[in-house]
Amino acid sequence: MTMSSATRKLGAGAALAACLGIGYALGAQPHMTETIALLQSARAELAQATPNKGGHRERAMGLIDQAIGEVRAGIAFAAGG
Repeated sequence: MTMSSATRKLGAGAALAACLGIGYALGAQPHMTETIALLQSARAELAQATPNKGGHRERAMGLIDQAIGEVRAGIAFAAGG
């Protein structure tokens, strides 16, 4: 099942809004929260690509997951957590 462009944009917008709200609650890290939103968008695009890339697509998605974790850890560190 494929999602329409409008549905993806709505989902990305909701995720971005949630990330921004979390970022401000944790010490106003707008660049870091925007980075998470961009990484999530990149991962969603990769997930929709055909998996005929010799494992590179899957590896890229794993690295994006790692990057999201690191950015979240940086936000938590900056917030004193």
